[in-house]
Amino acid sequence: MPPLTLAVCLHRERDLLDRLLRQASGCYDDLVVVHDGPDESGVRALVEEHGGRFFERPRYFQQEPHWPFAWAQARHDWVLRWDADEFPSEGLRAWLIDFRSREEPPVDVSAYSCILPLWDGTRARTRRWPRRIALIHRGRVRYFGMADQSPVPDGRTVSLDLVLHHQPERKCYGIRYTVARPKVQRWHDEIGRALLRKPTDLPCWRWDDPEWPPKWEQIRRRPLWTALYRLVMSPLWNAREAVQYGEWPRPSFLTFFPLQHWMTCMSYIRMRRRQRQLGGRLP
Repeated sequence: MPPLTLAVCLHRERDLLDRLLRQASGCYDDLVVVHDGPDESGVRALVEEHGGRFFERPRYFQQEPHWPFAWAQARHDWVLRWDADEFPSEGLRAWLIDFRSREEPPVDVSAYSCILPLWDGTRARTRRWPRRIALIHRGRVRYFGMADQSPVPDGRTVSLDLVLHHQPERKCYGIRYTVARPKVQRWHDEIGRALLRKPTDLPCWRWDDPEWPPKWEQIRRRPLWTALYRLVMSPLWNAREAVQYGEWPRPSFLTFFPLQHWMTCMSYIRMRRRQRQLGGRLP
């Protein structure tokens, strides 16, 4: 009978968190909410109303550096890693309730992934793709707190054909979402700045390797080549994956993935140049 902790890292988003907690009722045994910066919208009161524990942390302008802290506060090893603008489908909710009544999963299972449909601000535009790790065993994953970094499982990730709805207030994909939003550019700048150091310099969870994984080391070694290569190849990789899951790969679904790679590489080049101008100091 494995109990679950629901861990959420957010900045403001009180109304979205309220929706999540209502939709996730009965899915978890423990609630941990970490706020990025000062709470000025009453999130603490909402969390305490639902019997959760609230933590106010320094402002990072992203949630990823807070995950190691949040997982450390969890009372249970199985942790739901959800955003405030997400909530479970009826099928996922029923699965989680059943999960909590069953025996502990095999020890080689480290995580479970769910379908996270693309949202256009009004309705979901995909049904079976893309997918994301949504439930982890905190003793069987490793992680460093940088945007676009997922938990690295020690063992198997079980893929569930169940939906975790992702419904922010606006469209969550496409060229305009990727290029025009200052918030997205800030994420890429933070990645570029982090890549000037070692992953162990970041907030970490069970991560002790100072070397960057290949995905990131390629950017550090050959940023422009990596940007161009991924700009061309990423749509093909993602189209193939979408087809494998039975989803028609519309061009609008595939454009923002390569653009994200491009922006990350350009941000790293910019931060590296700035570091040289500062005589080796971090920008």
